[in-house]
Amino acid sequence: MGVAKPRETVAKGEPAGSGAKGGRREQLLEVAVELFATKGYAETTMRDIADATGILAGSIYHHFASKEAMLDEILRGFLIPLHERFAAVEREGGGPRETLSELIRISFSCIHDSPHAVAVYQNETDNLLRQEAFAYVGEHSARIEQIWLRVLRAGQESGAIRPDFDAKVAYLFIRDAIWSAVRWYRPGGQLRPETVADQYLDLLYGGLV
Repeated sequence: MGVAKPRETVAKGEPAGSGAKGGRREQLLEVAVELFATKGYAETTMRDIADATGILAGSIYHHFASKEAMLDEILRGFLIPLHERFAAVEREGGGPRETLSELIRISFSCIHDSPHAVAVYQNETDNLLRQEAFAYVGEHSARIEQIWLRVLRAGQESGAIRPDFDAKVAYLFIRDAIWSAVRWYRPGGQLRPETVADQYLDLLYGGLV
């Protein structure tokens, strides 16, 4: 998958005007997250990002101090809203099965809306957990996991979910099955995220046979 051409390009060496600063930052982040997802964070250089955006490499530093700063903004922009959406569903206090289904639907909608951010999170988390600057990645991941575990255990207590399953193992199976879909799901393709979520839920609750 190639990097999409930017919607607008800047003449080489053109300074970012104050009125375009927000738009330029967003454009740079869009290019960066796609390169991080498809080429890999370590293999992507600031020059790669600049070339794909149509500006001089030095111009990026008007907006971001480093490649690490770009990754930080991408991950915070993905993880914090995701945790908030999951937490909001839990606070609504629906039944465990209804809540679990909604958590799953949100996950597939995130893959549809932010496939590159999902891929970066999946691909880079193990390395980032060893870096103090990205400690929040592990913290948010742990908070998200606890939401899912509470919902699963509430389902077991209510009888909506089989009590003989280990909730943590069930969560890991569900989590990995959902997020790995980013490798084959294509936004704009024939499958809609709602359709994929419905089929996954049918498999989860009804099985193949």
